[in-house]
Amino acid sequence: MDTVDHDRLLDILSGGVQALTTSDRWRAHLEVQGRFHRYSFNNAMLIGAQDPDATRVAGFATWKSLGRSVRKGERAIRILAPMVGRRVRSEDGGERRPVFGFRPVAVFDVAQTEGDALPEVCRNLEGEDPAACFDALSGRSEHIGYSVILAELPGTTNGDCTYGLRRIRVESRNHPAQQVKTLAHELAHALLHEGSTDRALAELEAESTAFVVCRALGLDSGDYSFGYVASWAGGGPEAVAAITTSGRDIQRAASVILDGLDAPAAAAERESTGAGAGAA
Repeated sequence: MDTVDHDRLLDILSGGVQALTTSDRWRAHLEVQGRFHRYSFNNAMLIGAQDPDATRVAGFATWKSLGRSVRKGERAIRILAPMVGRRVRSEDGGERRPVFGFRPVAVFDVAQTEGDALPEVCRNLEGEDPAACFDALSGRSEHIGYSVILAELPGTTNGDCTYGLRRIRVESRNHPAQQVKTLAHELAHALLHEGSTDRALAELEAESTAFVVCRALGLDSGDYSFGYVASWAGGGPEAVAAITTSGRDIQRAASVILDGLDAPAAAAERESTGAGAGAA
């Protein structure tokens, strides 16, 4: 694909992110996210030691308020909550609540609960891979020195890229369409982000690259990519600004991944994203 096509696909991505972040689904997602506490480093370590697969953790009452209940017999994850005293006036004229100790409290991972579905803005893709895009992308991965492994990954992880091992893993239980999208995402990490310390930017760039690659191969990943990009960027305007700023790196990674692929779908996509094409 040429640069004009890449620009067009980035415009489609930006439009999809903007539409999502003005929707009721996005507002419901933010409301739920606001009920999950940000845990300290020590508590994050405690959670990981007791349940390495935990993804969303909350107390019994919080889960109940979200329409979910902890299943009978589930073993709680113990974290430490501060015990605070009454407000006192500080030397600078402000107020503070002194911490005089910590106490263990019980929390549970979402996998230990049942009930109403939580609002999601990233929907794993369903469907097949009739054009064998996964095999083609695996070949591109080998070309840049990375092996690709299908494996059962913990929790909700769809894939990962281990730079030191030059290895990409993809969740084997997902639908083939999602596996293609994940592999494109991890390939972007391999090309762009070794040594990077900005996780949010890296995820936005990798998913934007995956969207461009998938559309070039005839796969629309919008149901997953729009929400993923928006979540890491913090919202619609922020995401669009970041996509614009990172456009050159996204285009470069997409070009390297697509270079040499014999994908008939790419030609059809070029026609559908021409001058008269509409947004996804």
